[in-house]
Formats: sequence, structure tokens, C-alpha cells
Amino acid sequence: MRRRECIALLGGAAIGLTFPAKAQQASKIARIGYLSVAAGRNPLDETFEQALHELGWIINQNIAIEYRYAGGRQDKIAPITEEVIRSDPLVVWRPPLALAAKRMTTQIPVVFLMTFDPVEVGLVSNLASPGGNLTGVTGLASLEIFSKRLQLLKEVAPSVTRVAILVSTEQTLTSGGQDALTAAAKALALQLERVEVGAPSGLASAINAAKGRGSEAVYVWPSGFTFSFAQEISDAAIASGLPSVHFSKEGVLAGGLLAYAADLKELVRRGAAYVDKILKGTPPGTLPVEQSARYELLVNLKTAKALGLPIPPAVMLAADEVIE
Repeated sequence: MRRRECIALLGGAAIGLTFPAKAQQASKIARIGYLSVAAGRNPLDETFEQALHELGWIINQNIAIEYRYAGGRQDKIAPITEEVIRSDPLVVWRPPLALAAKRMTTQIPVVFLMTFDPVEVGLVSNLASPGGNLTGVTGLASLEIFSKRLQLLKEVAPSVTRVAILVSTEQTLTSGGQDALTAAAKALALQLERVEVGAPSGLASAINAAKGRGSEAVYVWPSGFTFSFAQEISDAAIASGLPSVHFSKEGVLAGGLLAYAADLKELVRRGAAYVDKILKGTPPGTLPVEQSARYELLVNLKTAKALGLPIPPAVMLAADEVIE
């Protein structure tokens, strides 16, 4: 049962070079450096290219894209950012890559795509008038998104009283998100345990250990690491007999129980529109940071059956997509 399509992933960047052309004319090719937290090429890359194509930018004719992927690894962020830092503009996914780009340049336009608050993480000081060389699109319509995922988990698994919050050891949790989650947990009479993991090889043992301490479900905190290793997280949760709630469609496709996820395709398309404006001369600092309010509920019915959890009719009706 499929009513809307939502796909998860990552981000990028651009370089402008001028080459001498024949007939005394100059042909310009914009080279975009695309920085993503993903492990490699994915459907979001194709969405980005298609959106640019619709705006008149043809790959290998008037635009070229240099892709770089961090694969959820913090140690790759600086190296891949340095490789394309002379791009004009840069398109980057998620806070760590965006912050790295901000540290490295104050001149090159940067378009960020993320599901966090860009003010709180320190990218811009004002959404309406960012100023400087950064702007972009955020999928964090409200801090209630953090608590909404916890509420959905409780609705599907009402007997749960303790939840493991899975985070990367390199991830900085936003205070607003933490506060919203803590308040939701209190209202739902849930105990939260922060479980930190630094490498995919440690996911299974960390989740199993959390279960041994009494956790009855896994809440996956948004990050490049947890996005890149959604399959490993979902596999570990199922092996431990725990339902998991995710922030991306990929988590549910990998076997996670639930996701309340931003429409990353929409973020990509709107980011491409900003790239188009910047390449045509609009200063990035004059472009307000756009906020996407489009979120989708996804349910993995196969996982629910494996865990012995009947999905309430209200959740089934509200779901935008059900994986069977």
C-alpha cells in the first residue's frame, strides 16, 4: 500500500570554471561539488540532477557535478570538503558537512540540506535573512518532530516503558530536540537511555546490551552515521526483538518498524532551485532559509508481524506508505 513516496539521503556542491571556446565565444561550465553523508550514489542524487535539468542545467553541457560521500564517517568530512572547497556554489547535506564548509570558506556560496535547526547548530543567525555565504533548506518544521516519533512508537507498542536513544559518539544532539524528546517521554511515562555507538561493528552489541538493561525499543537519532548504517541498525534491532523508530524512509525499508520522515526529495528539489538562483547571480545571503513542513509516516508491516505487534487501525490509516 503506497500513497506517497519519500526517500532518504544526502547533499552536494558546485564549481564554476570558464574555458576558452571556438568562434571567439566563451562557454561556461558550472562544476558542482556535491557533499553527502551517504555511502555512495543514491536516488537523491538523481533527483538533484533531474531538478537541475528542469531548470535548464544539462549535465556535461553547462554543468558538471563532483560527488563526494562521507559514508557516515566523521574522519572523512574534512578531506572530502577540502577536495571541492573551491566549488561555486557548494551543496552539502547535514550539519557536520555544512559546518566544515562554513569553517573553510566565507566567500564560496554554500547551500545546505538538512533536517536540523540551522540556527541552533550555528550555520546562520537568522532564517529570514541569513547573510554571509550560506543558505539552504531545512526539513525541521518543528521540534515536535522529535516527540512525534516517540508518540508513534508508544501508540504502536503501548507496553513499552523504556527506550534506547541510539546516537553516534560523534553526534552533537541539539538541545531543542533533546528537550522536546525528554518532555514527550515524561508525558508518555517513558524512561530514556542514551546509547552511543562509534562504529557499525558495535551496533549489534550496543543494542543487545541496551535490551539487557531493560530497553524495549530503539529510537534512532538523526545523523549521518545512523542514516548510512540504517540496515545494520534495523538488523540489530530485529535480532534483539526490539521495535525501532527511524527518521528516514531508508530505515523502514531496511526493516525498521516506523519512520516519521522528511520528504528528502522535496528538500533536494528546493535546494536545486537555490543552486540555480545562485548560479544566475543571486547572493546566497539574500535567500531566506526555506523550511519544509512535509513529513511522512512509514510503517513496515512485515517487521510488525515478526515482532508480534499489531498496527492500530488509526496508524494504518495515517500511514503514507506501508511496506508489506
